[in-house]
Amino acid sequence: MAKAVKSVSCIRRSKTLCWGAMLTVFGDIRSGNCLKVKWLLEWLGRDYRWVETDVMSGATRSTELLAMNPAGQVPAMVSDDGRVLAQSNAIIGFLGEGTAFMPADPWDRARMYEWLFWEQYSHEPYVAVARFQRAFLGKAAEEIEPRLMERGRAALDRMEAALTGADWLVGNGPTLADLALVAYTRVAHEGGFDLGGYPAVTAWVARTEQAFGIR
Repeated sequence: MAKAVKSVSCIRRSKTLCWGAMLTVFGDIRSGNCLKVKWLLEWLGRDYRWVETDVMSGATRSTELLAMNPAGQVPAMVSDDGRVLAQSNAIIGFLGEGTAFMPADPWDRARMYEWLFWEQYSHEPYVAVARFQRAFLGKAAEEIEPRLMERGRAALDRMEAALTGADWLVGNGPTLADLALVAYTRVAHEGGFDLGGYPAVTAWVARTEQAFGIR
């Protein structure tokens, strides 16, 4: 279960933590990328510390954070032995090893990774960015670059096609692909995307939320 920590001042340049050996996640609770990690940890019942890291205030560019993760991004996870791992889908891939969310069949596992790579390249840069600009920067709909909306709708179209007649993106049960893609799809309306025209996606969101205990 999560233990909240509000400061990142305990990080040392040696990439060790002053609060002892416990898996620790640095993340912004508003970020779908960060929530993927939190949701999986909660489902697994793992003890961990959550260090709230406000992207809007520039916390990810602090000297302390950059010493730990030179990319200056969250989520970043520090394992209980002090190793650091960044990038949301890499983190959930590590945490998901040995669970039913990681397909045993090599082909299905490759298809899962196909969706994970696609999510970061063709879905998140449009659906999530439009949401960020609308919900957090306060931009009006007409201020959003048309290309963001066009590419975002194209991503949702692809998901609708894949999920029409299928309950999950890969195989017969939920995988990390579903977890990764539900993070921003479930809040796509906050970016101006109407899921009313995507009945298969809408039903899948509900199934995925239930499968991973997302509230």
